[in-house]
This record gives sequence, structure tokens and C-alpha cells, in this order.
Amino acid sequence: MTCTHSVKPGIKPFSHLHHPRETIRQFTPNWFAATMGTGVLALALAQLPVSNPGLHAFAEGLWLFNIVLFVLFTAMYAARWVMFFDEARRIFGHSTVSMFFGTIPMGLATIINGFLLFGLPRWGDGVIHLAEVLWWLDVAMSLACGVLIPYMMFTRQEHSIDQMTAVWLLPVVAAEVAAASGGLLAPHLADAHLQLVVLVTSYVLWAFSLPVAFSILTILLLRMALHKLPHENMAASSWLALGPIGTGALGMLLLGADAPAIFAANGLSGIGEIAAGLGLVAGITLWGFGLWWMLIALLITVRYLRAGIPFNLGWWGFTFPLGVYSLATLKLASTLSLTFFSVFGCLLVAMLAVMWLIVAKRTVQGAWRGELFVSPCIAGLKK
Repeated sequence: MTCTHSVKPGIKPFSHLHHPRETIRQFTPNWFAATMGTGVLALALAQLPVSNPGLHAFAEGLWLFNIVLFVLFTAMYAARWVMFFDEARRIFGHSTVSMFFGTIPMGLATIINGFLLFGLPRWGDGVIHLAEVLWWLDVAMSLACGVLIPYMMFTRQEHSIDQMTAVWLLPVVAAEVAAASGGLLAPHLADAHLQLVVLVTSYVLWAFSLPVAFSILTILLLRMALHKLPHENMAASSWLALGPIGTGALGMLLLGADAPAIFAANGLSGIGEIAAGLGLVAGITLWGFGLWWMLIALLITVRYLRAGIPFNLGWWGFTFPLGVYSLATLKLASTLSLTFFSVFGCLLVAMLAVMWLIVAKRTVQGAWRGELFVSPCIAGLKK
């Protein structure tokens, strides 16, 4: 495996950049993938079926750190649009980097979920309103990404089947992630009608995303059969397919768990029971599909490792898909009370933690030297 060198004393920060301002000029949405991976690890650690206050405190600290990252990245990307507008807007025509717009709402979703998991017991019911406001913002961004990025693919970008990767999934899966967050948020709302609105909206978001994502997966299977694996720079993309599958399973499990109470409170008790059953069956079914894809991704990754994988921000693609699949596994464990899912879920979270440590370390090293601040949209322009 191609490794980056450790940060040594005396190496100046941003040594690979001719000016520190390049960190803003070269900043892309790819960085928000780090908030996705960090956030999902915090959520997964807190939901392990073990009672460990220290582990929960670490998970909460990781979530707070993730908020800092998200705010920092938001400020840097906003600054790029202000300071380098003409270069920043080139992203809309780039066939790969534009897909990473979807990482912004997905990173925000992990923070929203953390407010319900960590913020509620620490700060009280006041955080519910904040989570609700952020969730509707997340919904708006997810819908925009899910429609506008594919529209740009159809009208102004250049694509070909042989160059296709699972990165195509990023803009459309954001709505599915928002749907799972809505499943967590709905039961915390005080008004029964508002609970129903959020629940139904979440089902719509799930349907808005999953069929499109599965259409892309179908094309991706054909692409890999005809043209084999993508370039090693896109090695982590093999895991991205696990994202919509795991999130789809988690979303149906979360929505189905709260559906009976919410529908009953609105005079629709019969529908609630049906939704609960469908949620469980769909969750188990999608989990099985995810198991197949995870095993395929493992084999593909081993093959890439033999040849060496150059590090880039795409490595964060190893984390979030595995994280949502881990959460779906742990949710099945708590729903079905089956030991297998508990043990397997713990194993997946352990794998996630190891991968996060590896990717986070290399990201810090690459950011320190400035190597990771590269915008492909302007790579050919003179500085």
C-alpha cells in the first residue's frame, strides 16, 4: 500500500502550497466526507450493546469535534465562493467533484442525529427545536442535490459508462440519509400532527432516493462486468454502494419502529401496524443485499491493496457506508433480540473505528503539508 510519511518536526504547514490562501482556493466539498465518517462513527459507538460510560463520553466528544469540523469546512467553502467565485462555479461542470455536493447534507445529518442522541440528555428538550430546524434545512439541501446534480449530468457534464464509479450515488443518497434522520426526529416532536408530517416526509424522501440509487447500482454492476474495476484512485468507491443499501435498511427500520404510535395518534392505527411490518421485512431484506455488496467490496479492496492505493480524500468512502450498515445491523439486533446481529454489529463498528483511525491520521498528515488541497476543477489553471 502506498503510504504517506509521518509529519516530522520542522516540516512547515502547507509546504506543498505556494501560499496558505490556496487552502481556500483549492477547497472542495470532498472534505465534507470526513464529517460523514466522523459523525457516523460517533453514532455507532454510542449505540453499541454495551454499557460503558467512557465509550459513550468518547463518542459524544467525537460528535462535538465533528460539529467543529463541519463549521470549519462550511466557512472555508463559503470563503472560496466569495474570494474565488469564477473558479468555484467550475464545479458544476466537473463530472466527479460535483457529486460531492451530496456529502454536505449527509454530514449535517450525522450532527442532527447527534443532537437527539447526545444533546437531548445533556441540554434538554431545547435541542429538539434546533434539530427540527436543521433537519428541514437538510431536507431542502438533499432534494436540491438529488435533482440538480443529475440534471447537470444530463445537460452540461461529460460522462461515459467506462468512466462511471459509485460516486454517482452521492447526490441522490442524501435524501435517504435525511429520511433516516427524520425517523429519529419524529417521535421527539410534541405535536402529533407534526410527527405525522415528518414521518410521511421521511417516507417520501426514502422513495425519492432509493429507486434512483438502485438504478445506478444496476448500471454500476454492468459497468464493472464490462470494463472491470475503476482506477486505483477510486478504490474506495467500491464501498459507496453499501451506503444506499445500509441507509435504506436503517431508514425503514427507524420509520417502521415509530409508525404505529404516530399513525395511531392521527387516527390511522391500521396503517401504522402495516408500516411496522413492512419496515422490518424491508430492513432485513436490504441488510441481506448489503451483506453481498460488503463481501464484494472486501474482495475488491484486497485486490487494490496488492497493487497499492494512493491516499486521497476518497478514502473517507470506506467509512460512512460501513457506518450506516453497522447502525442497521445494531438496529436489527435491538429489534429482533438476536445475538448474531449484536456480535456482527460490534465487529462492524470495530472495523469502522480502525478504518477511521487510519484515514483520519493520513488526512491530518496530508492537510498539514497541503497535499490534499487540490481542486480538479481548476487543476489546469495557472495559479
